[in-house]
Amino acid sequence: MGKSLALVCQTEVLRSYDRENHLQDSHQLILRLVVILLSTVISGMSDGLFSMKLGDSTVQRVDNGHGLKDCQNCDNKKGIDITVLYTDVSGDVRTHTINSRDLSSSWVWENPDDGKHSTAKADVREWPPQQTLTKSENDIRPFFDQRKQTNSITPLKLKRQRLRQRRREKRAAELINMSEESELEIEARAIKRSKQFNSTTRGRYSIWRIEYQNPNSDSTLKLMKDQIVMAKVYASIAHSMKKIDLYDSLFKHIRETQHAIEDASIDADLQQDALEYAKAMGHALSIAKDALYDCDVVDRKLRAMIQSAESSINVVKKQSTFLIQHAAKTVPRPLHCLPLYLTTDYYLHRYHTEELSDNSKFSDPSLYHYAIFSDNVLATSVVVNSTAVHAKEPEKHVFHIVTDRLNFAAMRMWFIKHPPLPATVEVQNIDEFKWLNSSYCAVLRQLESARIKEYYFKANHPSSLSTENENLKYRNPKYLSMLNHLRFYMPEVYPKLNKILFLDDDIVVQKDLTPIWSIDMKGMVNGAVETCKESFHRFDTYLNFSSPMISNHFNPQACGWAFGMNIFDLNEWKRRNITGIYHYWQDLNVDRKLWKLGSLPPGLITFYNLTYPLDRRWHVLGLGYDPAINPSEIENAAVIHYNGNYKPWLDLAIIKYKMYWSKFVNYNDPYVQLCSIV
Repeated sequence: MGKSLALVCQTEVLRSYDRENHLQDSHQLILRLVVILLSTVISGMSDGLFSMKLGDSTVQRVDNGHGLKDCQNCDNKKGIDITVLYTDVSGDVRTHTINSRDLSSSWVWENPDDGKHSTAKADVREWPPQQTLTKSENDIRPFFDQRKQTNSITPLKLKRQRLRQRRREKRAAELINMSEESELEIEARAIKRSKQFNSTTRGRYSIWRIEYQNPNSDSTLKLMKDQIVMAKVYASIAHSMKKIDLYDSLFKHIRETQHAIEDASIDADLQQDALEYAKAMGHALSIAKDALYDCDVVDRKLRAMIQSAESSINVVKKQSTFLIQHAAKTVPRPLHCLPLYLTTDYYLHRYHTEELSDNSKFSDPSLYHYAIFSDNVLATSVVVNSTAVHAKEPEKHVFHIVTDRLNFAAMRMWFIKHPPLPATVEVQNIDEFKWLNSSYCAVLRQLESARIKEYYFKANHPSSLSTENENLKYRNPKYLSMLNHLRFYMPEVYPKLNKILFLDDDIVVQKDLTPIWSIDMKGMVNGAVETCKESFHRFDTYLNFSSPMISNHFNPQACGWAFGMNIFDLNEWKRRNITGIYHYWQDLNVDRKLWKLGSLPPGLITFYNLTYPLDRRWHVLGLGYDPAINPSEIENAAVIHYNGNYKPWLDLAIIKYKMYWSKFVNYNDPYVQLCSIV
């Protein structure tokens, strides 16, 4: 009597009820050890420690009533008040009193002196009551802290923490002991990565798949834009009807709504109070509609707005086209600087007396010959470097470069300073080709004619490009250069060769091109990659089929192909008189009625039914205008072509494609550094 009994429950779950608001809910309370102090005096019960277990092996269910089963001396009506000592989620020790009647039938009273529950196999130890109380008060909090720490930090977590700590210490030691050269190298790599970063945003970025985006994510934005349109209509009507107050009110709401929208593309980009502006605008429009609505008047105003918007769009499109063409064809200052310095040193240091390579290889038909016609020194160097690097036998590769008189010294100077050994380079001046004159070359006669000069340089003349139905891209200076048309005179330029591979200066070679010489072209003259996809890039895209001269000789659905990487069989060329065919059609197009300027339309005509289609992996096009090319196609291509306005040496370049080109630029060259080419 008057004694306390300690009941130790070795269990996983204790179900209790929050009768005194000490617990936050009635869910299961997870405990590792619960010490229950029984303060009620129970007669006839021995002083000792009793254990109570919950589990499939020891629990005995009862059909009726609540309380501790097999507690023979317990008053089932009054029950026993049990004080539970536990820790909450914050780790603080709390107490809660439960009556034995409130316990579920899963609890079993187990007395070690009673032989009925031999299956429980409880671990019973006798403690003096005073020792039990002292143990509970003094050691319970350290015990719960230890259990909490054990639960929160698993061995796997501890191992990971130690690994992270070791990595941090190792990295810190490396940074402390890092040399200045290593720091500079890391900085250079960081700068390179930043340059290769693709800042082109195609649509709205989201970490989620696009098909899971909310289709109505811009509904509020569209509503506000429509409100602005209608507000402008009613404001115009109000102004014509001298209703100045309504006019001022509408324009006030227009300005507020435009400020709320700014550059938003979806509802999430709108300002927080945008919806309030939309409601206010809706109220203003309702007032305006009641005062001003006339169906015919509103219809006329909307039609006038549409016409005005279309005119503005056409003007902006034309300006945009002109600016893009201007930016694409204007030589950047660094690229203009490079040939100036090279030319100066070429004559100042008398490099004009030096020979580039072994002349005996220039006409050896057993070697692999390339033709590059360009006035761009840097671009040509990339073509030569990328080809020579990937060649398995570079000593058998010969590069024939033809440039104009203005860039001849600079081109020679560059390859004197940077010869792609053991490959061979020949640089020629197109102005030294005495056979290339206006009496022989039809296109040269046309380029020297007054009509062509008028077409290009008299912008206020009706026949010039200022008229809306003309395309501004034909103002490109390359159409006035014979370097663009020299590709039709291959046997005259290289009379002793059997085959030659033509390369544009805006390509990058990524594989060994030697196998292309062994392709059986089935008697064809030109080997090229076809560019037609569905209905695009077919003959009717380039030629005027309204002319009988074109429609009677060519199929409008014939597949187009690309210049940029072409293998020419010069023996077949001579046998079929390809240059003569080219001259014939150029003479017929003196008034530009069959096609506009350029080299591809006459190429399609000249090599009609004489072109062998190469595998598309030889030549992947579009890096100068298409940001959506499959990366795997680029990686697997032998040659990638930056055809289009966005050349890799311009600021207009598509950033993610620029790295393929820039890795072959010699940025360590003093001339490149002097001209700040990056």
